[in-house]
Amino acid sequence: MLFCLLSFLPALVMMCLIFSFSAQTGEESGSLSSKISHMAVDVGNQIFHLDLTESEIESYAGSLEHPIRKLAHMTEYFILTILVLFPLFICGLRGRSLVLTALFFCVSFAATDEFHQSFVAGRGPSVKDVGIDSIGVCAACLLYWTAAFFHRKHHTFVN
Repeated sequence: MLFCLLSFLPALVMMCLIFSFSAQTGEESGSLSSKISHMAVDVGNQIFHLDLTESEIESYAGSLEHPIRKLAHMTEYFILTILVLFPLFICGLRGRSLVLTALFFCVSFAATDEFHQSFVAGRGPSVKDVGIDSIGVCAACLLYWTAAFFHRKHHTFVN
């Protein structure tokens, strides 16, 4: 039982991390997204020897900022879902119950996280962001379901 409870610690850490990102003001969050976008363009510029000017780097970084921000949403909820699926599995849930419980929990957390943002300066709740977060949740559930399918298929043929 103790192992079951302790297995939730990584998910709780991820939830705290998501909560801390949501607690950033709009300005702080925008600054972080801008830095990451600039880093991505700089890395691409160096790897592909594009020799972009500073204004081109600014332009590309500005264009990438929104998609990178949304990809980050999906990624953090993908990771959270994986970190929720494993302890639920360890604690005895299997099959459809496991996936639906993780799906419900993580989408509910995404909704409450958006509600939390309504209390942060320069931020606000967005149903669209809950949908984007849910894509990450569904992708993780689909990955689990696919892995479980192939595991069962292989296990059946081995025995």
